[in-house]
Amino acid sequence: MASVPSYDSDDPEQALKYAIRHVRGDRVQIVEGFIEPSTPTRAHEAAAETIRDQVRPRARELGCITGSGNLDLPGSANWFVPDIAVVPAAQAKGAAALLPEDTLLVVEVTSDANADTDRIVKRERYAEYRAPLYLVVDRQEKSVTVYSEPGGLGYTRVDGPHPFGTRVRLPEPFDLDLDTGDLTWPDLA
Repeated sequence: MASVPSYDSDDPEQALKYAIRHVRGDRVQIVEGFIEPSTPTRAHEAAAETIRDQVRPRARELGCITGSGNLDLPGSANWFVPDIAVVPAAQAKGAAALLPEDTLLVVEVTSDANADTDRIVKRERYAEYRAPLYLVVDRQEKSVTVYSEPGGLGYTRVDGPHPFGTRVRLPEPFDLDLDTGDLTWPDLA
């Protein structure tokens, strides 16, 4: 019989985040205190992969890895699992979770079930927790928006929304143009 990981804390935030890390199967995140399982569609994953493929070469040059990973937002009931997080490899090694400020780029691809979460809640929280770049691939609106320069009241720079098919500039340290022409895949029921 497998051993059960031990946990010893009376802090509800830590207890909830501990429990989320030990869920088997689906990707699970906590958004504003609500547990949200996430089972992306093929179309959702294809959009994320399109961005990942374009960002990966530059991420490697910067000594970073690209993945989804876990982002903890301490002091809040939030534990996000972004579609893509670009993180310095040295910081990611052995870490159960990172902070948004540890990333160079966070990417969220919207779904019918979570579009407003990605557009509003996560945008506000990623800015609050100092994620330097936040890219939203909005599949419902067929647009891409880059948020940068996080401040106390949110991101101070917004580039977009740009319709799919537009070349979208990711600022430093990436300094590259994303081709958004292949982001539209139909969801098949």
